[in-house]
Amino acid sequence: MALSPDQLTDPAVRAFVTAVNAGDKAAFFAALTPGATMSDDGSDRDVQEWTDKEIFSCDGHMDVESQSDDGRALVVNYRNSTWGEMRTAWRFVVDGAGSISRFETGQA
Repeated sequence: MALSPDQLTDPAVRAFVTAVNAGDKAAFFAALTPGATMSDDGSDRDVQEWTDKEIFSCDGHMDVESQSDDGRALVVNYRNSTWGEMRTAWRFVVDGAGSISRFETGQA
């Protein structure tokens, strides 16, 4: 059974997942530090370009299966209208101010 976003331990990760699922680009970027970085399947990507293509233009949605590492590592059934559903792993680096400075995703 999926965890609801309000069950996620880390507040920054909770904000990230909530924003993705709401399609709320402003809230999504508010959860990130300026200059945040990311990778997809081990390759660094441009955050703005990747999120437009993989989340916001195609109804991206995260159903969190499990969390570990104090809520900064997730296993997610991720779906969007481009690729359908896939089981993915997400890792987050959260800075001292509570914003995400890097996230990494890939097949789980």
